[in-house]
Amino acid sequence: MTDADPVRLYRTVRLIRRFEERAVELVHGGQIVGGIHPYLGQEGIAAGVCAALGADDVIAGTHRGHGHVLARGADPARMLAELCGRITGLNAGRGGSMHAADFSLGVLGANAIVGASGAIITGAVWAHRRRGRDTVGVSFFGDGAVNEGMLLEAFNLAALWRVPVLFVCENNGYATTMPVAGAVAGSITGRAAAFGVPAVQVDGQDPETVRVAAAAAVDRMRAGGGPELIEARTYRFDVHHTFEHVVRLDYRPPDEVTRGRARDPVRIQGERLSDVDRAAVDAEVEETLDAAVRFALASPQPDPADALAYLYASGMTARTGGG
Repeated sequence: MTDADPVRLYRTVRLIRRFEERAVELVHGGQIVGGIHPYLGQEGIAAGVCAALGADDVIAGTHRGHGHVLARGADPARMLAELCGRITGLNAGRGGSMHAADFSLGVLGANAIVGASGAIITGAVWAHRRRGRDTVGVSFFGDGAVNEGMLLEAFNLAALWRVPVLFVCENNGYATTMPVAGAVAGSITGRAAAFGVPAVQVDGQDPETVRVAAAAAVDRMRAGGGPELIEARTYRFDVHHTFEHVVRLDYRPPDEVTRGRARDPVRIQGERLSDVDRAAVDAEVEETLDAAVRFALASPQPDPADALAYLYASGMTARTGGG
């Protein structure tokens, strides 16, 4: 089921890169309220992993989740409208940057709770398997999640019940501003190994390397294997959150940032294409995102009268509180 087409893989990393850059511009322009956590620099992980999945597989992401949603095939226009809080967004503007979901694509949501994706995906895939489906799931999380009890419990249950979940740690070296070396004793792959979960470390800046590792893991899991973990070593090119563009936190040495940015997943994958193919993809992505920005900004704002809608699955409308 894996998509090994280098052109399509390049399109995904380029789309995520330019989407994020456009989104940062909209934050600065005030159209996206509250800011975002940019995925800049980590595009190769979402692109490579999602290229290894089938149509019926499921994923859950993190607060830095735009790349996961886009790599799974979500409409960039509706995703951007979601970030802008418009009713045409993937979730009618109610999920925003950190909670975007598209169940039709198996995207069970980005999540602002650190490590929550592990529990969500383990439960969802277990339920699918109980129904006789060969669904595989992916839980994306950062290095800051590996000390969270909820994630470790997900490792334990997935291993005990042999739930086919691919745990993908996007290790960008920092949990917000805390260097991973000062927060994680032992190793990240060792966390998984403690539960009998096979784990590998890969170069997260190379989309094709990620795809190959993910495809091999997915094939083993779909054939009856239990969970596996990939630690993808990466580097966050931009800030943890766009508020840093204002407050200018100083926690990463300039020379480290320069070294980290030198290995660009968009460039790495782009060099596998001809100049003609790369230029065609770049132009198509720009047209797509030009249209996405126009769509998002032209879309209606939510009606305050509907603020209590969607609270219940039955469609029942909540009553306002008493005086």
